[in-house]
Amino acid sequence: MLGPSGCGKTTALRIIAGFYRPDTGTLKFDETEISNLPPYKRNTGMVFQNYALWPHMNIYDNVAFGLRMRKVSSSNRVERVKRMLDLVRMRDYAERFPNQLSGGQQQRIALARALVIEPSVLLLDEPLSNLDAKLRIEMRSEIRRIQKELGITTVYVTHDQSEALAIADRIAVMNVGTISQIGTPREIYESPVNAFVASFVGEPNVLDGRIDAVNKENGVIHVRMANNLVLEGRLPNDLSTYAVGDEVRCLIRQESILGNEQCKQNFPVRVHEVSYQGQTEHYVLELPNSDLLRAVRFNPSGVPLKVGETMTVQLPPSKVMVFKER
Repeated sequence: MLGPSGCGKTTALRIIAGFYRPDTGTLKFDETEISNLPPYKRNTGMVFQNYALWPHMNIYDNVAFGLRMRKVSSSNRVERVKRMLDLVRMRDYAERFPNQLSGGQQQRIALARALVIEPSVLLLDEPLSNLDAKLRIEMRSEIRRIQKELGITTVYVTHDQSEALAIADRIAVMNVGTISQIGTPREIYESPVNAFVASFVGEPNVLDGRIDAVNKENGVIHVRMANNLVLEGRLPNDLSTYAVGDEVRCLIRQESILGNEQCKQNFPVRVHEVSYQGQTEHYVLELPNSDLLRAVRFNPSGVPLKVGETMTVQLPPSKVMVFKER
């Protein structure tokens, strides 16, 4: 579940866990209705943003806590805890206490504690938000590995789009308490259903204008922007809802602007800013109507563009998404 702060992601997760009761609707695990079951009868494992480890217990006892509450036999408990510590690669730390571990190590223990009870559903509430950037990338790979190894249904809440794209099989993009779109990461990124999804997942350029013409045969729409600059784009949904004169918003991914795709839609631009960032080089380009486009080039090599330089960019209509929502 992906979305901005306050959109309802954590509320939805806590409803699944049983901490909140839904005002309407039903909640099912497989075909079993569980809306009225208390949390301890739902067999869910929860990993919190702040880890929530017991500071007075060592790592072994933290992981074993849920099994003790379920009165699992001592021999079975020892075996399952060791197996989970092996799974998260923390067996050598069993006698340590939480304050003796790094943030990433504590997150592994929180994950082991949630998994050791063999839950029907694993719930993760922004589990990596307290880690530094490099460790977040490492831990999301570990979570993905463990989830695939166990084959457990997992609901993962985050506001980090790159995290969602990297870790998810399916993404539900949320906005103001509703789900805007559900799809694979590729579907969400390449075929967003509305302007909110397109702008939240990625950092596209946004250009405003009015519809000048609609070609229903090829699905291309002509948008007139400031200073009579006309841009051709594609529609993600039914053409019948669009009419000449409608105000629209055109969204263009930054990586689409300096691509190699040949097309007839060419625009002269002036390089306004250049920012070299190692694996990528970022540009701000000025269109003839003074609108600015942000563009990115991956693995830059050769002679870089310079501020003040003029060039021509090609914007294939297939890369220009047009939405009526403003």
